[in-house]
Amino acid sequence: MSKNIDSVLNENRVFPPSEAFTARAALRTPEEYARLHRWSVEQPEAFWAEQAEGLDWFRKWDRVRNWDNPPFAKWFEGGRINAAFNCLDRHLAERGDKVAIQWEGEPGTAEDRRALTYRDLHREVCVFANVLKARGVGKGDTVAIYMPLVPELAIAMLACARIGAVHSIIFGGFSAPALVDRITDASSKVVVTADGGWRRGQVVPLKHIVDDALKNTPTVTSCIVLKRTGQAVEMVPGRDVWWDAATAGVSSECPAEELDAEHPLFILYTSGSTGKPKGILHTTGGYLLGAQLTTRYVFDLRHEDVYWCTADIGWVTGHSYVVYGPLANGATVLMYEGAPNYPGPDRFWEIVARYKVSIFYTAPTAIRAFIKWGDAEPAKHDLSSLRVLGSVGEPINPEAWMWYHRVIGGERCPIVDTWWQTETGSIAITPLPGITPTKPGSATFPFFGIDAAVVDDKGNELPNGQGGFLVIRQPWPSMLRTLWGDDERFRDVYWKRFAEQGYYLAGDGAVRDQDGYFWILGRIDDVLNVSGHRLSTMEVESALVGHDAVVEAAVVGFNHEIKGEGVAAFVTLGVGAVKTDALKDLLKRHVRDTIGAIAAPDQIHFTDSLPKTRSGKIMRRLLRDVANGVESKGDMSTLEDLNILAKLREEED
Repeated sequence: MSKNIDSVLNENRVFPPSEAFTARAALRTPEEYARLHRWSVEQPEAFWAEQAEGLDWFRKWDRVRNWDNPPFAKWFEGGRINAAFNCLDRHLAERGDKVAIQWEGEPGTAEDRRALTYRDLHREVCVFANVLKARGVGKGDTVAIYMPLVPELAIAMLACARIGAVHSIIFGGFSAPALVDRITDASSKVVVTADGGWRRGQVVPLKHIVDDALKNTPTVTSCIVLKRTGQAVEMVPGRDVWWDAATAGVSSECPAEELDAEHPLFILYTSGSTGKPKGILHTTGGYLLGAQLTTRYVFDLRHEDVYWCTADIGWVTGHSYVVYGPLANGATVLMYEGAPNYPGPDRFWEIVARYKVSIFYTAPTAIRAFIKWGDAEPAKHDLSSLRVLGSVGEPINPEAWMWYHRVIGGERCPIVDTWWQTETGSIAITPLPGITPTKPGSATFPFFGIDAAVVDDKGNELPNGQGGFLVIRQPWPSMLRTLWGDDERFRDVYWKRFAEQGYYLAGDGAVRDQDGYFWILGRIDDVLNVSGHRLSTMEVESALVGHDAVVEAAVVGFNHEIKGEGVAAFVTLGVGAVKTDALKDLLKRHVRDTIGAIAAPDQIHFTDSLPKTRSGKIMRRLLRDVANGVESKGDMSTLEDLNILAKLREEED
């Protein structure tokens, strides 16, 4: 990127927290935030030493931060800690009978609802930890987990953490080749899976997929299989064992291992568009502290809350904000196995009402789906228990934010629009709900310890109003330590561009407005270069979604003889809107009137759905291929529905 990004979106609506909310919040004044943030970036060792007292340590650290060998950071060196102990054991005396996980399976029958107290969860984790040890799993060994969103998934990961094994959770929708890549790269000894899982009323055949993968994974010696759907599966003698059989009669006594703070906790693979997946490595002490502290402050977590993060545990959001962050705080976590629109599009709201969910954290792509399904669906249910709403995964369009605020939050719930990554480990830029006046679409301000800035391609900080590279200028406890087995790639991807300054490159573009608020402009790779102007795809998409006929839009560039790059928009319409050429012209004029002629789409494609990963992110490179009329190549294992791409191409023929 040789030029800065032209930021053209103008959003002036501001929503301060209510006095009633602020009166009970953990943090209550902007001055308090400013003081703590300044302390955290100017004296990080003193700040993080104090925050780390909120965890239980077997041995205190000798040194808070070691940045002697950038970009390889170490935190709390010499400290001894265990993540499972912090999520379970330390709560038993005061909260042993409190519900830790409230689970509902997709079928929704009485048998598909379970409540596990902290005491229950502790017992199950200890039993499964002993099951793993009996199969030769010890400190530093990796365990691959490929399961539906069931309590046993959390039990398996916490069991790994308890004995010092490294878990590698693979989302339960990946294909066999994707499994082979991840299992082989991590040299996993054991695979934990299920016969299947439920998704939109259909069984996802997990064990069959695992069987295909294990033909090409020589490091695996054991496969433990949970009986979830009851479908017939093949069990290989000597390798495969049912979860129930493996745990029967096993002792529930398993002391937590005292692990070094820098002991690896997990590997989580992120897919590139091509080539080998990146194994993000997180260690124990710093990661756990980041997850615990952000959960507490970002969601203003209280003892009585019922907290629901809708992410699958196979993604980092599920690691940090379904399991480690909430449980380290002693919270009640809701887990739901299935789709948001099964058996009907009001399923999420039915669950919120049944369990009186008070904190709800979901993705913009889900919010846009809710908008498409209509206001009548949430209106069927009592959502008055909600008090904090959250957004995660990608920038949220201002109009989607407003719908979320109005229809789901009843105009009373603060929205925490969070920016962070698998690599950051925990939330990095976010409102604090009792303090921050929010602006629809802005992630607002950095969390404690995050020294974020927007810079040009030389690393110089840009003035407010100019878009550029989003960087973090000093290490923070929950940051990734490296890429599994590939330190050189770790340097190249995240640190090489601004090696002289020692800045972490997030890979996103951003701009700060005149009030200092951060606005995330999307991936740097997605920036459009139209007639010499560099435009953010997010801003054009936001303008399109601002029209009443549109519920979702994705914008990409395509080769243009005159402009260099043209603007192609893929648009999903709301109920009642008709696909006509007149509407295409109207949408082009709407973008022109909203943000300027330079951003007006050259192409508009109507589509009933967009190609997305299973975590809900739009795969824009596939849309670029369609807009340019070329065949799609590269890794498509993360694509949720392969038929969508074919439908898009049919519409162009």
